Amino acid sequence: MVRMRAKRILPSGIALVVALGSLAAAEQPDSKKPPSSQPSPPANVSIEPRVRSRSESREETRGSNIRVDSTLVLINVTVTDPLNRFVTGLEREHFRLFEDKAEQKLSHFASEDAPLSVGLVFDASGSMGSKLQKSRLAAAQFFKTANPEDEFFLVQFNDRPELIQTFTTNAEEIQNRLTFTQAKGRTALLDGVYLALNHMKKAHNTRRAILILSDGGDNSSRYTESEIKNLVREADVQIYAIGIYEPVSSRGRTAEELSGPGLLSEIAEQTGGRHFPVENLNELPDIAAKIGMELRNQYVLGYTPSNQDRDGKYRRVQVKLVQPRGLPQLRAFWRQGYYAPSH
Repeated sequence: MVRMRAKRILPSGIALVVALGSLAAAEQPDSKKPPSSQPSPPANVSIEPRVRSRSESREETRGSNIRVDSTLVLINVTVTDPLNRFVTGLEREHFRLFEDKAEQKLSHFASEDAPLSVGLVFDASGSMGSKLQKSRLAAAQFFKTANPEDEFFLVQFNDRPELIQTFTTNAEEIQNRLTFTQAKGRTALLDGVYLALNHMKKAHNTRRAILILSDGGDNSSRYTESEIKNLVREADVQIYAIGIYEPVSSRGRTAEELSGPGLLSEIAEQTGGRHFPVENLNELPDIAAKIGMELRNQYVLGYTPSNQDRDGKYRRVQVKLVQPRGLPQLRAFWRQGYYAPSH
């Protein structure tokens, strides 16, 4: 597998990570070593289960998207520049974090590539017919960014969702399943997301993400938008979505398709993920690779909440960047909140 990264070194050791076509796949730099010193992990390597030591368990917990125990909250943050390139090399002092508008003291800071558990939610409805081949290529490019300890599962949906492949460390198993996908039926997108969130409870890694590949809004689900949005707020999962839409000028767009972008954006952004709308099918593989890179280029901010009430209430989180000198305006993406523990 080829891994490439182009960087421009900036003040304070900050680097911009740029996706180079569909071959791009980023390895997260270690906080004590320059990015170029990191070897690329081999692809498609199966890891034999073994007993983890306490120190390993603690290190894995640090990689959580947002994890709450008795004292510590961990949040993943992605930082981009105006050209949508990932910005690495930032330090603790470049971040300020607020919970319910009260600033929190950062006790943990890391920039690491921890193992991921990823669910692919793949649209196989009738309208996907001409888009299936490019969508398969997009999934393949996403998997090229994987690490050996990552695990994956596949949910496919049309009239109803189906768990096609349970968790596996072999991404080729997912790709082989997609080879036999046929486009038919309506679009039960929300039910597909529900099934993926439910199966994610069996994940072995603390960092968890869902990638949705769909061409429109929902028209066949039992679950409602509000029900799924509530589940997403409670889940410790980042959601990314690639929306494959007909051009706005097209007369063929249904009411569901017109509402699709807003639905996917709201679900994704709430979790600290992102929604990427696509009109040109040729862009699909590169965008999928970019999402894989984003998951490998995140900062982990940890803090002990000043509010120690175990009331089960939703706490809103805000991350503010301290602008580094010599850089254009940067943008951060993070999970918007979490539910506090309850008694």
